[in-house]
Amino acid sequence: MFEKFAKSFYLNFIKEERWRYIADGLLVTLEVTFFACLIGICLGFLVAIIRSTYDKTRKLKIANAICRVYLTVIRGTPVVVQLLIIYFVVFGSVDINKVLVAIIAFGINSGAYVAEIVRSGIMSVPEGQAEAGRSLGFNYVQTMRYIVMPQAFKNVLPALGNEFIVLLKETSVSGYIALQDLTKGGDIIRSRTFASMPLLAVALIYLCMVMLFQFFVTRLERRLHRSER
Repeated sequence: MFEKFAKSFYLNFIKEERWRYIADGLLVTLEVTFFACLIGICLGFLVAIIRSTYDKTRKLKIANAICRVYLTVIRGTPVVVQLLIIYFVVFGSVDINKVLVAIIAFGINSGAYVAEIVRSGIMSVPEGQAEAGRSLGFNYVQTMRYIVMPQAFKNVLPALGNEFIVLLKETSVSGYIALQDLTKGGDIIRSRTFASMPLLAVALIYLCMVMLFQFFVTRLERRLHRSER
């Protein structure tokens, strides 16, 4: 059994340096995930602030309507379809890097979910905190900046960490636009060796990364709980 495993390992990863498909794909996956997460956080915070401001003050009515349409469309359609539309429709006539397309697509998708996470955090801060800020002479913007947002960010930080984990796994569909990410790299090896080992290796790598990120999220949650005491 060990000899059979060794031969299969050599055929799938060592021969013709096929392990490079996995290594290069892993770097692409991490790159897409990282920058898409940054876009998602920035976009999500912006949408959350607009929506929460409308909920509290009934201002920014038009911006809130645009945000609601954005959330409805993004959360109501599959991420694969969004990726294909952005690549073949939005940038169909433009010679653009596929990594950049994936970053934009996954960033826009993640922003919709981050927005609702952050908005729930803002709305969870007691109204008395905002009233205390106004009693100190802060205007609405100052109250949100110095009082509400720090507490909201602390409340939603674990959920944002979990969103990062979800985003990491969602990038596995990048192969639909022929982007050689981790999953695509494993599939290329499988198409040449007709073995299941490359896909099992890809699954194991994803599992290890998710477990690692989950470990950090759990540690973060524990530190937040200790600080509350």
